[in-house]
Amino acid sequence: MSGSPAPKKAVEPVESFAGTDLEDLCDAAEDAIKAGGGFGWVAAPPRHIMEAYWRGVLLVPERRLFVARLDGTICGSAQLSRPPRNNEAQAFAAQLTSNFIAPWARGHGLARRIVLAVEEAARAAGFAILNLDVRATQEAAIQLYESLGYVRWGTHPAYARVDGKPIPGHFYFKRLTAEETSAP
Repeated sequence: MSGSPAPKKAVEPVESFAGTDLEDLCDAAEDAIKAGGGFGWVAAPPRHIMEAYWRGVLLVPERRLFVARLDGTICGSAQLSRPPRNNEAQAFAAQLTSNFIAPWARGHGLARRIVLAVEEAARAAGFAILNLDVRATQEAAIQLYESLGYVRWGTHPAYARVDGKPIPGHFYFKRLTAEETSAP
């Protein structure tokens, strides 16, 4: 009995774009936006804006871009955002942002893998907490985050506006290191 070979899956940090990476990332982001998971965008911007956004991400020292690949093609992303250098009070906590998987690549476990890769990088960089936020309408993402141990600490009733209507959003955190204790 012969079947199709299993697709090759990978998650990796990106420091520069090679080959068709930028085009693939823009295509995947546009697909995710059209499916309602646009990490902030409600409608896909013109291609030159999308390309400038992704190029800009690579230039920001406080951001680290991770991509998911299915059979070598970029199909999703997430970013690890460090607090600005002047924010000493919150230097222990990083942010997971811009997380998506294109609809055509869902169901392969890449969403979980990319979150775990960001967590691992945050731990390795010495962060104790990873924060994230998500629209309340993103049920699959919410289920994923909660299954990975993220704790919802709050809900904003007007987190986003889509089609002129307010959409609630949830705020999460996950402790990446053992909780600190201090002597009384």
